Amino acid sequence: MVQPAPLAVLPLSNVLRSLMTTTVSSSPILLSPSLAIMSVLANTTNPVLNPDRNPFLHFLLKKTFYAQFCAGENAPQVRQTIQSLKKIGFGGVILGYAREVVLTEAQTKDLSSCSTGAAAEDCVRNEINPWADGTLETVLLASPGDFVALKFTGAGRQALHALSQRLPPSEALASAIDTICKMAVARGVRLLFDAEQQALQPGIDDWTLEYMRKYNTPDRAVVYGTYQAYLKATPATVSRHLAAAREGGFALGVKLVRGAYLGSDPRHLIHDTKADTDAAYDGIAAALLRRQWNEQLKPQSEADGKTFPNVNVVLASHNRESVFKAREILSSEGKTDTDVVFAQLQGMADEVSCELVASNGADPKPRVYKYLVWGSTGECMKYLLRRAQENRDAVQRTRAGRDAMRAELIRRVKSLFGLE
Repeated sequence: MVQPAPLAVLPLSNVLRSLMTTTVSSSPILLSPSLAIMSVLANTTNPVLNPDRNPFLHFLLKKTFYAQFCAGENAPQVRQTIQSLKKIGFGGVILGYAREVVLTEAQTKDLSSCSTGAAAEDCVRNEINPWADGTLETVLLASPGDFVALKFTGAGRQALHALSQRLPPSEALASAIDTICKMAVARGVRLLFDAEQQALQPGIDDWTLEYMRKYNTPDRAVVYGTYQAYLKATPATVSRHLAAAREGGFALGVKLVRGAYLGSDPRHLIHDTKADTDAAYDGIAAALLRRQWNEQLKPQSEADGKTFPNVNVVLASHNRESVFKAREILSSEGKTDTDVVFAQLQGMADEVSCELVASNGADPKPRVYKYLVWGSTGECMKYLLRRAQENRDAVQRTRAGRDAMRAELIRRVKSLFGLE
């Protein structure tokens, strides 16, 4: 029996749009000017260059890059996008709110001023409340079993100040986070706390563990932390957090990624080679999936080594080799006690995602999710710029995606004429 082509599940419009974006992203001639233009649009204060105010720009971006990577500008559009992904065979989505707080240079330099008085009230009114409202709306848009991704820095100056000093969240921010967590629990939605630059990450880790203790049960994680495998310290961090989960009696939520801040994190903190990062990612993933310590992930103490805490895992990777190494572990182990989800960004590595979806007849059945953001075209511009920059930094992978889409298009043309 001939197996269907994995990308056959995608609508033709998706294949054509993916081919266009990956062709641009994999071409040095086309990508450089595209990045320059997108950078201007993402950072402009000129209303003419604002896609939310310029109908021509809005139409052009909405039908191309926005449609490739984003869920929609409003609730009906978001729900339609999510429904179409689930109809294809995806198990769910990871949904994020695109709006970001934009601070002036003066505000960034004087974060401590936001702690008291009128400045604090302004932060709550114009930064924390909009972030909380948008995140709560995102939780409402998600369905049971879906994830909502959130960045603490999206809450503005009070969050930045507290995280940089490793302080607890302010009263207003703590209340907002608790409200978000409680709504997520009520709706059966899970929360992914994003990793950020190393200047802030220790504070994020503190907050993440605190909310895990409050909302994760012994069997199920509601709150997940994000762990970047390209950092040399990540295995020790994961091991330390596993020890905290064992002592606290809660399931540790782990979203494992390779890393997103290569251009800004101190170089000495990052593995020397890509091969070292790959080995760290695959080793940590294997330990979590098997719930067994190994050379990459070692226990903090002899007592920790006797048991492996319950862990829920999101393997977020566009690397096909890593994804299918993990898939092979799940297949060889059979039924596993570890709750596992595979995830890729919407509009990227679709050939990997669809190959996983196509293996849904396997046992155990892989659960494949797509990460996407929602918001107006203008609000999503910084997110779209980051996706374009990511494609620039992973040219080989982008070319693989382009070639896969081109091959799928050729296959469909041949099939149309009975030549397949």
